[in-house]
Amino acid sequence: MIFVDASALIAIIAGEPDADTLVDLLETELRRLCSALLVWETVAGLCHSHTFSVPAARDHVERFLNVLGCEWISIGEREYQIVLDAYAHYGKGRHPAELNMGNCFACAKSNKAKLLFKGDDFTKTDLARFA
Repeated sequence: MIFVDASALIAIIAGEPDADTLVDLLETELRRLCSALLVWETVAGLCHSHTFSVPAARDHVERFLNVLGCEWISIGEREYQIVLDAYAHYGKGRHPAELNMGNCFACAKSNKAKLLFKGDDFTKTDLARFA
């Protein structure tokens, strides 16, 4: 089982150089998880960094998640507790990982899933097993 972070989805959808490697890692897992917050962050990231319009970004993300067979997970009280702990320990200005709000909401830990991401910020945390 793997939770897909926005950084990985943006890289894949935008065709960044490491997209094929990220797709290969996704294909090794039978269950792929996402959340509404992650999807919002992906759409916003595509609009901001890759000049997609909101409708185009939304369409690309939704089609990709459907093809991938991603399971949408809810964010509830359990995730809230983990998010506050993540912010307290790893948030920007508090820790070298410098996690932003979306990073803190990566729900891999609460679902005991691996985390697919781009960059090295999560490697400085205990928020997930890594793909």
